[in-house]
Amino acid sequence: MIYSIENEHLKISINQIGAELCKLESAATGKQFLWEGDPAIWGSFAPVLFPVIGAIKDQFANINGQKFEVPRHGFVRNNPQVMLSKQSTNSLTFQLKYDDDTLKIYPFRFLFSITYTLVKNQVEVKHEITNLGEEELLFSVGGHPAFKCPIEDDEKYEDYFIEFEKIENEPTWLLDNNGLVLNESKPLIENSKVIPLDHSLFENDALIFKSLKSNKVSLKNKKSQHVITVSYKDFPYLGIWAKPNGNFVCIEPWLGIADGADSDHDFSTKEGVLTLDSKDNYVATYSIRIQEGS
Repeated sequence: MIYSIENEHLKISINQIGAELCKLESAATGKQFLWEGDPAIWGSFAPVLFPVIGAIKDQFANINGQKFEVPRHGFVRNNPQVMLSKQSTNSLTFQLKYDDDTLKIYPFRFLFSITYTLVKNQVEVKHEITNLGEEELLFSVGGHPAFKCPIEDDEKYEDYFIEFEKIENEPTWLLDNNGLVLNESKPLIENSKVIPLDHSLFENDALIFKSLKSNKVSLKNKKSQHVITVSYKDFPYLGIWAKPNGNFVCIEPWLGIADGADSDHDFSTKEGVLTLDSKDNYVATYSIRIQEGS
């Protein structure tokens, strides 16, 4: 089931399966800003990542002395058990609650909610995690929206660039062949706000940033005034990724990160994992702003 809402600026559609944003378009012109999800290249649009980000070493984690096979990026994405819980003229809320199946791979009693709200030319994406259990809950959460690039027919991928809010001097952290984070980084942004886009940037997987000063980043291009801005002040990590042959770029706010290549499998000490006390809840929001130009 696909659910849609719109205002005078934007129309968005959300697939109930995985609560995945699958359409982001101008209400005035119908111009599409989200990647079309071509399955021959990468069949997703904007997966929701919970309760882990990225790969788990050897596909398992030790939690409270037991071994659990937590899937890459968690189990919200592609999950048909996610259900619409609330709808208004400008927002949609989806929920996933723990059940016997989730307890087999993640031993926590949780309620996960995600709300998409239209505010003028902006989509706010709010994640809320509630600990329904009697013990501490361990989790990460993040977004994975893929933006069409190029947007116009007369543009090239290389016309586009990522522009940070502030001048950065930040390396990208390297990944091994299994998608695990190495204790190695390489220089990428040196006293600059800009990363020019080129398909070769992603030959070795994602760009991973741990210590950016910026709380927002924009996708811009040299030929038109279209600007897509992702603001992520609640998220300390940022990933930028694409398939080397894909005409899209993902701007990914993360509360958490893939396992390290040297991980000992202890989920409680995994980098980026957060702790939530019994009956408490946690909220983290990022937003996508669309500025249309000529």
